Amino acid sequence: MPESASHHDSLARIAGDAQALRQRLRRAPIDGAPVLADRIIQAQELAATALRLLLDLARNATHDQEHLLHLDHLARITKTAQDVSAELTAALSRAVENECRRRNATTSPPVLLRPTPQQFIDFALDLLDGLPAAPVAPAR
Repeated sequence: MPESASHHDSLARIAGDAQALRQRLRRAPIDGAPVLADRIIQAQELAATALRLLLDLARNATHDQEHLLHLDHLARITKTAQDVSAELTAALSRAVENECRRRNATTSPPVLLRPTPQQFIDFALDLLDGLPAAPVAPAR
């Protein structure tokens, strides 16, 4: 199945959105829950875009090898973006929990939980860096 212009444009948008999210996550530090919540929304929008494109392609009657490769590629992008969102959500949760511990500490330094929010963000970045750029043909 030849790649349509719409499919190509959608993949370019996904790649651009993923790159923009990478750049925003690399800006240090991510200061506060609102910023982190915004990044979670961006990751979820990335997953939704890939999933909508997958749904559009899946409705196509052809199921030749190239078509299936494109479906697999989009499924992998969707999974990766959802995993990024989950890691960022874990970072948000940990940041809020650690802030509560800081505020509730009366005399001694609080015991903060690990991994740190930044470690969750770093793992999300690793996932984004591994985002599949193009469909990969299976080994024969």
